[in-house]
Amino acid sequence: MQLNVLPKQSRPREKLLKQGPSMLTDAELLAIFLRTGVTGMNAVELADSLLKQNHSLHNLFNASLTEFSAYKGLGEAKYVQLQAVLELSKRYLKEQCHRDTIFTSPDAVNDYLTIQLRGLGHEVFMVLYLDNQNRLITDEVLFTGTINSASVYPREVVKAALKHNAAAVIFAHNHPSGLAEPSQADKIITKKLQSALALVDINVLDHLIVAAEQCVSFAQRGLI
Repeated sequence: MQLNVLPKQSRPREKLLKQGPSMLTDAELLAIFLRTGVTGMNAVELADSLLKQNHSLHNLFNASLTEFSAYKGLGEAKYVQLQAVLELSKRYLKEQCHRDTIFTSPDAVNDYLTIQLRGLGHEVFMVLYLDNQNRLITDEVLFTGTINSASVYPREVVKAALKHNAAAVIFAHNHPSGLAEPSQADKIITKKLQSALALVDINVLDHLIVAAEQCVSFAQRGLI
């Protein structure tokens, strides 16, 4: 069925304008991005088919150009548009972290770290450097490891924190395995980093682990 024959309140664009984006399904939001369908399927039906084939938005968004273009109705142009949207989302969330005090918007921090680290095929260790108002100064990936582990050196973390004149830090790393539970090694290195940074009066506010659909906080678990 063509979208233009549907009642206006059922069309994704009109529904978004009338009810807001949060009221749309994943398929309806994706249909607005796709704009058009293909022979035999309108944009919503195409979006629904893509989501079912990929099992989630996450899998679709993390597809390579070759994988993305293999689906009927998609191609290089749509892939470029999608990557631009994802990058804008990252920059928007980062801007929020710069503007706001971290602990007044923990969801924004989690969202930002999740969109940065989820889907990577190798493990990375990221540090968020905060000022004395707990606002983001900057962030960087300090260490990159294999799919199983990353070597983290306390001396390098201290050096980087001092370089950025940080008053506090938040650590984050991903688990490509898909399991977000902190390992014993994660707990040990966090304690080592806390001890090293305490010598130069820099607080460790949290350590987050990102994996698949989860983001686990050491602070919320009482591990910091």
